[in-house]
Amino acid sequence: MAASVTLLVAATAACTVQTTGSGSGNGGGSTPAAAKDKTFTIGLANQQESVTFPAAIAKGAKAKAAQLGVKIVDLDSQGDTAKQASQVQDLIARRVDAILLSPLSPGPAQALVDQSDAAGIPIATVHGYVGADRDVNDPYQKLKFVLDENEKAAGGTAGQMALKALPGGGKVAVITGAAGFVENNTRVVDFKAALTGAGAGKYQIVATQPGNWTKQDGQSACQNILASNPGIGLFYAISDDMAVGCASAVKSAGSHAKILGVGGSQSGIAGIKSGDLYGTVCYKPYDEGAMAVQMMHDALTGKLTGPPKTTFYDTPGITAANASDCTPQW
Repeated sequence: MAASVTLLVAATAACTVQTTGSGSGNGGGSTPAAAKDKTFTIGLANQQESVTFPAAIAKGAKAKAAQLGVKIVDLDSQGDTAKQASQVQDLIARRVDAILLSPLSPGPAQALVDQSDAAGIPIATVHGYVGADRDVNDPYQKLKFVLDENEKAAGGTAGQMALKALPGGGKVAVITGAAGFVENNTRVVDFKAALTGAGAGKYQIVATQPGNWTKQDGQSACQNILASNPGIGLFYAISDDMAVGCASAVKSAGSHAKILGVGGSQSGIAGIKSGDLYGTVCYKPYDEGAMAVQMMHDALTGKLTGPPKTTFYDTPGITAANASDCTPQW
């Protein structure tokens, strides 16, 4: 909890002073002086709470809301873009004081932000972005703020761990998620850059296959790659679940390949402690949900003003040497 408080203070302090307006492209809503004494209702339009990451975001949001005396209306889209749109419209109809949107898709999410802003209801995104092909450091102007993991930086962190895991260089394979996810690019770009920066030809990415975010498909992808490239020295799976599946394939093949994941999940940290995984990048969805509620509360009470900006929380690299620094939150 002490770490969570530190993160919350840092995130709030990092935000540029912003001005609020009503349907003006500044995130909507006004902030009267009396707002400081009001009991706020904040809607959370979440992604899919049968998945542990969004579920942890919701838990963190509710815990922080309880501390602040805020009511949370938690709506689970169950991974359905049309259902998420309907739920945001329902929150607008209820006249909630603000909306936290965890968007399923950047393009459709922009229309939802437009609708909320037109209704004068402040809206922000947590764990996701608004606007297709938009730079993460240039948030859509009708948002109050964007709070997320720095996906590109996470890939760079994984790349630096790869250099330590395989210091002599060698063959590398990448296991991506399901087709169409922006993380297939953002979590890989700086990973590749780190390998290239180590020297021309020292590391060769010889295969890339989708693992569809699951342990089973991650295992299958790594099995297929090892069958044609038995000399793989390192697998980079862009999620812990796929990395854990890959570890099973490596064991079955009698390979000595090192494995990196992303997420800091229970399975990922357990894999590092058992020696099945070399490392991961620690994501903190519970803290993220709490930070989002705190930031929106600050916006509603006039403490957070000005144009929207993107805030990233700390996502350190984790290996066996510092596994205790990442307590799994999902």
